[in-house]
Amino acid sequence: MRSPFKYFIAYKPYGMLTQFTDSEGRKTLSDLYPFPPDVYAVGRLDMDSEGLIFLTNDKKLNFYLLNPQNEHPREYLAQVEGIPGKSDLEKLEKGVIIENRKTLPAKATLLNEDPHLPERIPPIRERKNIPVSWIRLNLIEGKNRQVRKMTAHIGFPTLRLVRVAIGKLKLGSLKPGEVKEIRIISYKDVF
Repeated sequence: MRSPFKYFIAYKPYGMLTQFTDSEGRKTLSDLYPFPPDVYAVGRLDMDSEGLIFLTNDKKLNFYLLNPQNEHPREYLAQVEGIPGKSDLEKLEKGVIIENRKTLPAKATLLNEDPHLPERIPPIRERKNIPVSWIRLNLIEGKNRQVRKMTAHIGFPTLRLVRVAIGKLKLGSLKPGEVKEIRIISYKDVF
């Protein structure tokens, strides 16, 4: 018997809202693919961020992933202004205070080379006198603009942010704007 549930992963491009309609005529998930009417994005990425979005009509899985008590992992690549040192990354790992609340412990790594990502459209504005670097952040919570607030708090503003994983779901070789229907047999396939 076929499952009534549908599961999709998508690469949300920069400048798109993580919703299906917008009264101001901005790009939305409806511009990507003709999703079934009962399918919704699990979580969000702000308009300035890009990367992996998971969509489903499986309300039980949706509830599980959106419940902050379940602390499911999310992985981000953040291009930041400047080059954070070991002590800066340790601050991110221990948690920083944003909006009067300490973030949960995270894992932060400075990348030795730029990740292999599609070019962002429009491209990031480069400043010749300020170096940039990439960090990998693994979080178990997802507050509004959290990565941006965390990196800004330690003095390294985020220039580009790409979510590359949600639990076991990976962005993989998807390109901006691409959608892929996936098969989930067990929730263990997700987390």
